Amino acid sequence: MDRLLLDPHVSRAEEVTLGALLRCCARELSGPRGHVWPAEPYLLLEVAGTLIRVRAHGGIALRFEGRAEWLSDGSWLPLTSDLLVELAERELEEAGAVDHAVGRTSAHGNGRGSGHGGNDEFAAQVAASRDAIATLLTARARTRPPSDPWLTSEQSLVDGHPFHPSPKAHTGSGLTRYAPEARAEFPLRLLGVRADLVAEQGDTTPLDRLGAAPVGYTLLPAHPWQLELVADDLRDPLADGRLIDLGYGSRPVTPTSSVRTVYDAVTENCLKFSLDVRITNCVRKNAWYELIGAVELTERLRPIFGLLAADFPGTRWLPEPGYRSAALGTRLFEALGVIIRSGPWRECGPGVTPILAGALATAGDDLPEAVRARRWEDPLGWWRAYAERVAPPVLDAYFTHGVVLEPHLQNVLIGVGADGLPSEAVFRDLEGTKLVSGRHDLTGLPDRVAEAVTYEAGQGWNRVVYCLVVNHLAEVAATVAGTDRLLDDLWHVAHEILEDYAGRRGRPAPLAELLGGAPLPAKANLGVRWTRSADRAAGYTTVANPLVAYSPRR
Repeated sequence: MDRLLLDPHVSRAEEVTLGALLRCCARELSGPRGHVWPAEPYLLLEVAGTLIRVRAHGGIALRFEGRAEWLSDGSWLPLTSDLLVELAERELEEAGAVDHAVGRTSAHGNGRGSGHGGNDEFAAQVAASRDAIATLLTARARTRPPSDPWLTSEQSLVDGHPFHPSPKAHTGSGLTRYAPEARAEFPLRLLGVRADLVAEQGDTTPLDRLGAAPVGYTLLPAHPWQLELVADDLRDPLADGRLIDLGYGSRPVTPTSSVRTVYDAVTENCLKFSLDVRITNCVRKNAWYELIGAVELTERLRPIFGLLAADFPGTRWLPEPGYRSAALGTRLFEALGVIIRSGPWRECGPGVTPILAGALATAGDDLPEAVRARRWEDPLGWWRAYAERVAPPVLDAYFTHGVVLEPHLQNVLIGVGADGLPSEAVFRDLEGTKLVSGRHDLTGLPDRVAEAVTYEAGQGWNRVVYCLVVNHLAEVAATVAGTDRLLDDLWHVAHEILEDYAGRRGRPAPLAELLGGAPLPAKANLGVRWTRSADRAAGYTTVANPLVAYSPRR
């Protein structure tokens, strides 16, 4: 506790960690059991029989003010993340034991993972995430943000996912060297792949501008952290000449919010590398079918995004036109695979500045002054422009074109004009983009690739609603509102925008249900971490629909 009081970065890291875990408990543990109650000015919740109170606002985004407290022998005491971990573990273990005893699938584990046996890694992961946040804050205090406002926004997500129990937990030791939040920049490592072993698809010519390879070899850039992680696998190919090490590139690149994707300002492209590091729920690796799928989706989505841009001006996307790797077996094919992605400065219109949506969900000082000023002076007008750019094209991609975008806060950039007003929405990262099953001809695609790029209609709708409403709009609305006094008006505006779109498209049944107040699906990140399940096995819990109370006013 003394360390918390003496070191402001450690204190801030504890505040962030406690808040994230408390949100998870409210959403996944206490809420579904009916153990959350409003008691002005507090929100009360019970975890493992212990009563907790905290001042809250922001609707389903659950923004907290002041210290959370727990009731002990009639007195309210400060709550710590360590104590909340103990309480959460106790409740999760009890829930798992009940599910095991009655033979049903746990709502928090999908019947997989540790179940009633507990999870001996969970507390350590939460603590590691807290330590990582403190480390990142310390690193940021020693550096300056880049001059590029988009890259500054990519580096701003120090707190991580607000509804994840360990948002900055990771494996490996490269955090401050390679993390965007630490404002890192570094040169790429360059390999040469013997020409007969090059594996690539699509347009890969931008990679050749990163350096030069000798005759008989093709250039293959690599993330330096990844080469450290797979050094043992590279030993033989480097020894026998199938690969050659060309050293470091001549210029630095800048990591974006996903850590493994970097931006090269000279070619104005992003490069998405494999990184054998677990960050939050996933090891960040380009699977072989994802490499192929990125290029296949790019070709299929070009005409669709053309139509979306015509119907919804300001709609942009970042295509992924090619990948390159080495044909050295599946392990190295995936480990060395790099996907080329167009950079946002190439895709945004003249005079438009791209800003990461996740940064706009924070109240930090990393945003351009024009954005902060416009949002403060005219929050309703700013929000209307924002929601109009983001929501309709996502819905139309699904209903009209059978495409599931994944518009969470890290997958959307907002183009703002000189006046600070949103004018464009830029969608990126085809890994999470899917085609609705049965609506596209996938003849000729390998079965595993076709499987990876499709969702059943219901699965796709859940993903759209979660990413668009719960993960994205709710978080930005909570920030724009500041307090709950304005939040009702913001959701009324959102309802109007969705109603207008629904009316133009014949009120599709899933959208009519959403506008009528159907509960929203929210990804169960606490459950995924507790059961040590793969991210793709994540279930959903339900949260209240903030649109339900804001039907058109008479």
